[in-house]
Amino acid sequence: MPTLKKDTRGIVIAATIVCCWVGLLAYLLTNYTVDFASPVPYLLMLVQMHLYTGLFITSHDAMHGVAAPGRPKLNRTIGTITAFLFAYNWYPRLLPRHHQHHKHVATEQDPDYHHGSFWPWYYSFLKQYITWWQLLLMAVSFNVLKYFYPVENVIMFWMLPAVLATFQLFYFGTYLPHRGEHAPENPHKSGTQQKNHLWAFLSCYFFGYHYEHHDKPYLPWWQLYKAKV
Repeated sequence: MPTLKKDTRGIVIAATIVCCWVGLLAYLLTNYTVDFASPVPYLLMLVQMHLYTGLFITSHDAMHGVAAPGRPKLNRTIGTITAFLFAYNWYPRLLPRHHQHHKHVATEQDPDYHHGSFWPWYYSFLKQYITWWQLLLMAVSFNVLKYFYPVENVIMFWMLPAVLATFQLFYFGTYLPHRGEHAPENPHKSGTQQKNHLWAFLSCYFFGYHYEHHDKPYLPWWQLYKAKV
């Protein structure tokens, strides 16, 4: 792995994702009236889902030291904040599990891997990353938020996007690249999306270029497309 040099671009991108997530959520909770007959609230829910996924991808970059390269304390702070904003995930708990995934990819020692079909694998994935205290904090937060804001807004723009984002991360970042058998000469036991940078960004912040991520984990998500040939 090359030596990580200080680069402020990752910090700016991380701050942009956090500000967009906070700003849009604040607007949708305080100033938006949901009309279930219109497609607009559903589209806004998907946008918020994508921003939730961006929070986790930013935290994931921090796990590889590339959210704020060359600044380990700031890098860890970014990872901790973005993980916590995504349904109270705890960065110190996620960090060793993710590096275990990279070290033992698609084996029994890989916390992200499961030999079963889609839904048992998704259930196993959720068990690895969701704790009872997270669920308790989400429940408490929901009851506090619905006291101040319309309950339909809280569900559509705070709760459901978080749930859907876990599905997005699992499907594009775990299930698709690691399912099935991989050739013996595939050192990362990972597949990859076909080259389409727009779809790769929309689907999961280029995380579908998963072989490339395992091959060059020092690349932040916003540079990962450069590794795609």
